[in-house]
Amino acid sequence: MTTSARVAVAGIGNNISALAQGIRYYAKLDAEGVAPGALPGIRRADIGGLAVHDVELVAAYDIDSRKVGSDLHEAVLQAPNNYPRLAVDMPPSGVLVEQGISRDEDLDEATRRVAESLRASDAEVLLYSLPTGLQWAATAYAEAALAAGVSFVNCTPEFVGRDESIHARYVSAGVPLIGDDLASHFGTSVVHRSLLKLFTERGITLGSSYQLNLGGNEDFRNLREQGASKRESKLNALAQEGVALDDVEIIPSAGYVAHLQDHKVAYLNIEGMGWANTPVEVDLKLRVQDSSNAAGVIIDLIRIAAASSRVGEKGFVPAAAPLLKSPHQGHPAYSEHDIAASFATISAVSS
Repeated sequence: MTTSARVAVAGIGNNISALAQGIRYYAKLDAEGVAPGALPGIRRADIGGLAVHDVELVAAYDIDSRKVGSDLHEAVLQAPNNYPRLAVDMPPSGVLVEQGISRDEDLDEATRRVAESLRASDAEVLLYSLPTGLQWAATAYAEAALAAGVSFVNCTPEFVGRDESIHARYVSAGVPLIGDDLASHFGTSVVHRSLLKLFTERGITLGSSYQLNLGGNEDFRNLREQGASKRESKLNALAQEGVALDDVEIIPSAGYVAHLQDHKVAYLNIEGMGWANTPVEVDLKLRVQDSSNAAGVIIDLIRIAAASSRVGEKGFVPAAAPLLKSPHQGHPAYSEHDIAASFATISAVSS
C-alpha cells in the first residue's frame, strides 16, 4: 500500500487553498472509480508510486492572525484568500496552523522552532508559498527544512535553489532542494516562450515583445511593489537557444484589479519581420484561474520531492526542471534525457 507524501506548507494563501481542495477533489474522483488516465488537468497520474491524492498535509505555518490557530481546512477558506470553493467536503484536517516565521522575532530562534515542528510532524517535504519579495523568509524556511532533514520546494522567485551555498549544504546533507519559482500549468511564460521559439524556428526576425499580467488576488497586490525578482524569473523562463531577449519586456503585475478575484488575465504582443522585411504581429489574451495554474504544478513538485527523498536523491532533482521558471543551474541546462533519467530513478521507489 502506498504511503502518502507528508507535506508541510509555509504560507496559507490561494495556492494552498487550491492544493488542499484539489487533493480532496481527486480523492473523490478516485473513490468514484475514475481511471487515473481520465483525471482532468493532470499530466502525471503517478509519480514514484504516488497518485494525485496521495498527499497528506501534516503541518502549516502563517503569520496572519485570522489563520494562526485555525484548522488548516478552515484557514485556506479565510479572507483575504479568494480561490473559489470547489464542490468537495472539507472536514477538519486535524492540522492547526502554527505561528510562522516573523521579521519581528529572532530569526535563528524562529528557524529552530519551525525545524522542531517539522520533525514532530514527520513531514517529508516543506512547500514554501509565501508572497514574492521575502528573501529573508525563504532563506529561513529553507534553513529550517535543512535542519529537520526535510525536502524543500520553493514556489517563489526568491533565490534558494539557485543559491550555490544553500544547494551545496542540501547536497551534503543528502536532502532534495527544488526551486525556484513555478512555471504555471498553462501560464503566460509557457505560451510566450513557445511563441518566441516559433518565430525563430520559422525564420521571423524578432523586433519586440511585451507581456502584461493583471489579477485580483493578494499575489498581484503584492507584486505591484515586489515585482523585481518575479520579472527576472519570468525572463529566465523565456531564455532559450537562438532567442534574444534584449527587446522583450515583462511586467509581472501591470495592475491589481480586485473584481478579477483569483483570475489572471495576460496580454502578449510579439512583433517581427518576415520576407522582405514585411511585418508579422501576434496579439494574444490569456485568462486562467491563477491558483489552479499553480496547484497543477505544485502537485507534481511535492510528489517529485517526496519520491526523491525516499530513493536517496539529494540537491536539485532534474525531473522538476520543466516545472520551474528558474531551476538550479538554469533552464534548459537539463536535457530531455536528464529529465527522463531522473523520473526513472524516482520510479524506483515504487518498484
